[in-house]
Amino acid sequence: MEPISKTQQLIELMRAGDWNRALSLANGFRWLGPHRNTIRLAHDCRVHPNFYRGLGRDPEAAVAAGIAALKQLYPERT
Repeated sequence: MEPISKTQQLIELMRAGDWNRALSLANGFRWLGPHRNTIRLAHDCRVHPNFYRGLGRDPEAAVAAGIAALKQLYPERT
């Protein structure tokens, strides 16, 4: 049995709609192109929403932006 790549795992999580785990996995990727900061902020806002609310950020909006960024990175796979 061939091991499953991290990218394939991410695609499967996206297809399943498991965005929390997809953001968590993608957060560890080295190359996310222009979406890097958006995806990392989304992950951090999901893990520490009260901290980001205290900074005046909207964690739900950041997570939604991170999901949109993943969909742009892997458009044909969702």
